[in-house]
Amino acid sequence: MRIVIQGVKHAMSEPSVAIRLRGLTRRFGDVLAVNGVDLDVLDGEFLTLLGPSGSGKTTVLRMIAGFERPDDGTIELAGVDVTRVPPYARDVNTVFQDYALFPHMSVQKNVEYGLKVKKVPSAERVQRAKEALESVRLGAYGDRAPSQLSGGQRQRVALARALVNRPKVLLLDEPLGALDLKLREQMQVELKESQRGVGITFVFVTHDQDEALTMSDRIAVFNEGNIAQLGTPTEVYEHPATSFVAGFVGTSNLLEGAAAEAVLGRPGTWSVRPEKIRVVAADALPNDGEHAVPGTVREVVYVGMSTRFVVDLAVGGSLMAVQQNSEMSTDLSHLRGQQVQLVWDARHEYKVAD
Repeated sequence: MRIVIQGVKHAMSEPSVAIRLRGLTRRFGDVLAVNGVDLDVLDGEFLTLLGPSGSGKTTVLRMIAGFERPDDGTIELAGVDVTRVPPYARDVNTVFQDYALFPHMSVQKNVEYGLKVKKVPSAERVQRAKEALESVRLGAYGDRAPSQLSGGQRQRVALARALVNRPKVLLLDEPLGALDLKLREQMQVELKESQRGVGITFVFVTHDQDEALTMSDRIAVFNEGNIAQLGTPTEVYEHPATSFVAGFVGTSNLLEGAAAEAVLGRPGTWSVRPEKIRVVAADALPNDGEHAVPGTVREVVYVGMSTRFVVDLAVGGSLMAVQQNSEMSTDLSHLRGQQVQLVWDARHEYKVAD
């Protein structure tokens, strides 16, 4: 059973704007944490605010929730200005990394609690809590205590507790940060499935690039209080707008200055992802439309699914190449110190701003 939520995306129609930020600014003393951010979050989408610590992403989330008040700018929810509206009067819920479940209450009672505070009749809140637990695949766990659940299950209870209020917007502040890697990867899939099932707007904060690429409809990459790039995971990864985005989202090689002139025959800063580069023999001839640059293998790193090569270029600088171990892996450490060529399709170069 799924929770029925108002505000889902309708096929064949233009999605409305769930959250509109204009000129959003927040200072902490002399520190400009958020610098005039403009952002539209579409109704029913999964938008991730991605960036390093101190980039402004969490401050933006807290201003949307009402926990921080902007120094300048406006916040609209479903077309209504809520810039000065207190948190409890906004149609949003927030899920934090700390699950904050009541240890003395059952899972069912934890999910019901917010409805009880709102004086929802007993029979209705029991039913809605059961539906919320079903939506996160914990329908059979209502009688258990939080201490009897795994970390991933407790996180799903926290999600159900937020969903049961049927908010128009759900804000998630690094909710998976405390989980181990395997559970975190599992929860990424489950959280995206839950969002798709209930159809409400999710705004998700993380500093984990893989998490953002895995879960998001769109990603807003933050840097020094500004949005450096806004786009789909494919757009942000394949076509980074700046050298910061290229370096922060995944792993990227940057060709610039004399190296760019020598290899590409043109100035500027160019991004080439490591998995787009092949390591070939020093005397191999590139195909039409490919660039090739000679170099010396400095390091070979086997990482299970792939092998990484760090190659010092004859023209200066170095590039990383990644080779998938799609067949039986062999030890390639003998290539250290060897002369090779790095080859890539010119279509995989992308010019970025400095």
